[in-house]
Amino acid sequence: MNRCYDLHSHSTASDGTLTPAALVAHAAAQGVDVMALTDHDTTAGLDEARDAARQHGIELVPGVEISVTWMRRTIHVVGLGIDPGHGPLQAGLAKLREFRDWRAREIGERLQAAGIDGAWEGACALSGGGLVGRTHFARFLVARGHARNMREVFRRFLVRNRPGHVAGQWATLEQAVGWITGAGGQAVIAHPARYGLTRTRLLTLIGEFRECGGEAIEVVSGSHSPDEVSVMARHARDTGLLGSAGSDYHGPENPWIEMGRIAPLPEGVIPIWRHWAGVREAV
Repeated sequence: MNRCYDLHSHSTASDGTLTPAALVAHAAAQGVDVMALTDHDTTAGLDEARDAARQHGIELVPGVEISVTWMRRTIHVVGLGIDPGHGPLQAGLAKLREFRDWRAREIGERLQAAGIDGAWEGACALSGGGLVGRTHFARFLVARGHARNMREVFRRFLVRNRPGHVAGQWATLEQAVGWITGAGGQAVIAHPARYGLTRTRLLTLIGEFRECGGEAIEVVSGSHSPDEVSVMARHARDTGLLGSAGSDYHGPENPWIEMGRIAPLPEGVIPIWRHWAGVREAV
């Protein structure tokens, strides 16, 4: 019997809207057999998710999604099967969270200068005391009527040359992959079609990623179209990378992205889970 894997999801520990326990319960209800919690630059939700996974009979892969600056772009690298207690990983993530805190305050100040009051306080309230990210600002701006939806917010306020944009200063590719592999995990390029890279630039990224010790590419993602899945499958086969699959679920507010509701890996792509011996629970 085929098992349902969803190896990319977010909780209230970063920019998701379900607590880790609620996220795991939702995944189980959706028929997911194996899931990864991959919050942005933090592993804070893994203990709660682990306890919930045992309760619901679902296998939890401890993960993280690390922010990376590569060729002046922000990309994301997912780590799967990590040891969340690994010191160098946690030290690296702590530095990224320090920058996230500064960036959030700076975004609030820039939006204030553009005539939007209370953005910092509103984003903090929506974060529930966790990391404050651009998604929290976007939800605040939609709720206040500054945009009709999240996509419009990003287009009008939070991208380059817009009033709330603050450039990322993240980990290097080598650092991110090193933290993941040092913690016993496997590094995955997250949702590669989202970065708008040319074929040549994407292959350059893949080449550097492999040289650093990266093992896989997210072939199937909640943000990938069928054509993009086919392209990423071809890159995985041609470059010898394993294939991963994840919804990148953030919560029920985005009903077009659902836990477990993702396409199977295309034929010829070797799944990242092929040689997993058993449950990779957080410890």
